[in-house]
Amino acid sequence: MIITKSWLNEWIDIEERSLEDLVKTLNSIGIEVDEAYHLKAPDKVVVGYVKEKIKHKNSDKLSICKVDVGDEILQIICGAANVAVGQFVPVALKGALMPNGMQIKATKLRGVDSYGMICSSSELGFAKINEGILILDESIGKLELGKALNAYPLFNDVLIEVELTPNRGDCLSIYGIARDLSAAWDLDFRKSPIFKDDENVLAIGRILKLIVDKKLNSFHIYKVIELKESIKADLLVHLRLAQIDFLGSHAIENLLNYTMHSTGVLFNAYDLEYFNKEKTEILLKLNQENHGETKIMCEDKLLSISGIYQEKQFKCKEESKIIILEAHYTQPLVIAEARIHYKKQDEKLLYRSFRGSEPKLNTGMNFLLNLLQKNPNVLIYSSSQQILENKKNSVIDIHIENISEIIGQEIHKDIVLKILKKLEFELTIFGDNRISAKIPLHRPDIENLADICEEIVRMIGIDSIASKGLEFIEKNRNNQTYKEYKKLLNLRNKAVDNGYFESLHYVLDNEEELKEFDFELVKLKLINPITAELNTLRTTLLNHLLNAVSFNVKNSKKIIKLFESGAVFNVTNEEFSHMALVHSGFKEEAQISNKAKPALVDFYSFLSDVKNILGAFELKNSHYNFLSPYEQADLYVNDIKIGFLGRLHLKLERKKDLPKTYVCEFDVNLFKQGPKIAQIYSKFPSVSRDLSILIPKDFSFNAIKNCIKELKLENLDNFRVIDLYDDESLNGQLSLTMNFVFKSLDKTLEEAEITACMDKILTSLENLGLSLR
Repeated sequence: MIITKSWLNEWIDIEERSLEDLVKTLNSIGIEVDEAYHLKAPDKVVVGYVKEKIKHKNSDKLSICKVDVGDEILQIICGAANVAVGQFVPVALKGALMPNGMQIKATKLRGVDSYGMICSSSELGFAKINEGILILDESIGKLELGKALNAYPLFNDVLIEVELTPNRGDCLSIYGIARDLSAAWDLDFRKSPIFKDDENVLAIGRILKLIVDKKLNSFHIYKVIELKESIKADLLVHLRLAQIDFLGSHAIENLLNYTMHSTGVLFNAYDLEYFNKEKTEILLKLNQENHGETKIMCEDKLLSISGIYQEKQFKCKEESKIIILEAHYTQPLVIAEARIHYKKQDEKLLYRSFRGSEPKLNTGMNFLLNLLQKNPNVLIYSSSQQILENKKNSVIDIHIENISEIIGQEIHKDIVLKILKKLEFELTIFGDNRISAKIPLHRPDIENLADICEEIVRMIGIDSIASKGLEFIEKNRNNQTYKEYKKLLNLRNKAVDNGYFESLHYVLDNEEELKEFDFELVKLKLINPITAELNTLRTTLLNHLLNAVSFNVKNSKKIIKLFESGAVFNVTNEEFSHMALVHSGFKEEAQISNKAKPALVDFYSFLSDVKNILGAFELKNSHYNFLSPYEQADLYVNDIKIGFLGRLHLKLERKKDLPKTYVCEFDVNLFKQGPKIAQIYSKFPSVSRDLSILIPKDFSFNAIKNCIKELKLENLDNFRVIDLYDDESLNGQLSLTMNFVFKSLDKTLEEAEITACMDKILTSLENLGLSLR
């Protein structure tokens, strides 16, 4: 996007602003300046007037011109074909240094003296606008002979090229950038003359009528003009269009391009003669298409898809006489959706409409008609045809305190109001520092309060926000879901640490195989199962795991340790989160310490793994038909039954061709570990004593444990079973050996104190009918 200071100055007063000031401000408000430089005609180039032109006797292409430069009339040899008597032209006087490094001197060309040079635009360092010399007109200001050309703003300008992000389509015009600068510098827009229709001219209704679909995503204004003779855009328009590489092939195209770049409003121009040779009334139909875009038709002819392309054959030409002017706007989101469905596209048009063109069509049409009205050969028909349906603007409720909180600095309400008004927000002000802001259509990228705050910061300047130390407050994320996730992750990590490999299976299982376990099957039946083997929801994780163990055994694996966590279901389809462990085969690898003959896994080594994973637990009698009746138990943690463990029943081991196999499955949600409580550690030594007693074979150890706990011996630190012995000499009883550890926080215990404790324990056990061995 290219802008110039003189062009911006037509909208806002920036006459006194320097190039450095412009660049700094544009960058600070988010309009990145890619390139900026002064564009000035050389010194000693003045306005001249061609009074006489005669052919050079010694050249077919050269002319001898008499040029009035105010204080003298110079003889200048000129080779341009377009030089003519009566023209105002730029004249480089003797001593002028041209941009290409050439210095103007008095010289002879083919034997004739020449005392200057009549210049073209490119020779002055400006864009090329024609073949030949530059012809001046009063669009640049009042022409005065001998006046320095760089005294005119157009020839002593600042050119700035800016890079815009895709969301800033509102700045793809001089008007749009002026709007942002007006907010940054608190400037008012210059008042533009309002176009008024002339009296006693034909009305547009004699030429054009519309049939409109009520549900359009676009706005349109139509005017009709008639060209009595061919017209030509003035120098100001030509030179500026050439600078932005937008110079067209004829006057109307140039005026439309100039208006689009100035105001941001998009235009189409149609030649009436293509529709109606008799130049009588025509009917345009505007319909909404499948993707929201607007299609414009005349009878059965497609004229354009608004914002995407115009059919080339219907565009106005240099020879067009009656022209239909169309200003249009389509919502950019509609363009984004619709454009992919059209192979035919106008890239220059689409570049603007896709990012968001200016929706205030009257601004653009008023600007264009004022340009046309200056030419006496243009007849502008009265009235217009308009489709300007009121689109509901999004509204954001703003509290000044919230803006200050987000920005991190108190922003006065008046500053907020001033900036938003300059940016053309419609504001409703309430008494409690609350503002209701309607978002203007040219800013579809603004959606919430944070976007409003960004606009405020852009305009007051990020450097104006006082720096503060970073205050980082992390939100507490320890909700129940996170805790459950961390608990399961911890269990999985501990299983891996103990040599178990994680296994993953479908939540579906084989109904026939599940019948071998003690769990009721899910009542809900699958109508269309994936396969016959996966025909029901699983009620346990063990079946899949045992099948995986069987597969590993068949692949010659000697130690198989697997675990899985996932969902299981009960008979009423309730879902539970379980975890299961399986250890099958040897306890350890063959090595020197076991003489290459490792032992098979046993109940106590499996319990050790479970304890390493779960921590402290208790075991109680259980009765599961798929487990060995001699090695199984229910698993309790904090007096809550969470699952079971044991050796797989021999018949299942044989059926699945498994070696000795132990399993454990528990409900993860029921497994709850309380907080870890630090306890005082005694610095005094502990003392242990062993005690062997005779117990009946069917006697429960829980009775012994509870009996000893009820004594509440102060110095008893802990006790445990260390041996269970059976022999014929015991007359059908068992010998149970327990180890007791005594410790005091205050002193080293004496033998008498320990003996007293042991006597109390023995007396209590005798009350249960037990005796020393």
